[in-house]
Amino acid sequence: MAGHEANVTGQFEARAADYVTSAAHAAGDDLAQLADLARASPDAAALDLGCGGGHATYAIAPHVRSVTAFDLSPAMLSAVSEEAGRRGLSNIRTEQGTVQALPFRDESFDLVVSRFSAHHWTDLVAALTEARRVLSPRGRLVMIDTAAPENPLLDTHLQSWELLRDPSHGHNYAPSQWRAMLARAGFVPGRETLRRLRLDFASWIARMGTPEADTAAIRRLQQRAPESVRTYFALEDDGTFTLDTLTIEADPDGASG
Repeated sequence: MAGHEANVTGQFEARAADYVTSAAHAAGDDLAQLADLARASPDAAALDLGCGGGHATYAIAPHVRSVTAFDLSPAMLSAVSEEAGRRGLSNIRTEQGTVQALPFRDESFDLVVSRFSAHHWTDLVAALTEARRVLSPRGRLVMIDTAAPENPLLDTHLQSWELLRDPSHGHNYAPSQWRAMLARAGFVPGRETLRRLRLDFASWIARMGTPEADTAAIRRLQQRAPESVRTYFALEDDGTFTLDTLTIEADPDGASG
């Protein structure tokens, strides 16, 4: 493993347990939406791409036949297995690998989900194309991620904070970019739900172990940000801010034909 993927693994190997217990990841209306979608397909074989601390997996596991929790980090997968055991969720298995080359047969899954992972992926279209390959023709894809604003100025500030905080950050995408990339990968984008997520600055920094110099650089950027940026992100005196999240559902192109 080399390059960006090694960087991602290095960032998360020592912090797997923190993501299992993270309040920012463990709750939210997006998880309830996922559970409702899963409840409608009790016989589904589901795949959680970039499962991280496993919260999407735990949300859907009680309502489907099986869930495969897939991640680049062995430490994350170990933490998910342990937590699944504590929760008594026996229909969860784990698999390690990269989202750009999934080790599964064509049409293996009825539901493919991903939550707060895609902004780390090196080639989102390639990963979505793989998701399309392993999804059954009548299946459903549900992608959840932090979302960039459509406004370029706002986008630049957000990407700068994210990269300084976490060198494994790739890119937060705007809803229009998501729709375009889903279409390129063979999906028909469907329902979109935008939400707002408040990120406590101290825990956001601590969760990734951001060095003091980079933390200080984020605070300098925030303090120098124009009023439009401060307002959009509801920037607070201690650096806490609020950003957009996007849940977007998609069906395989041609599924209704």
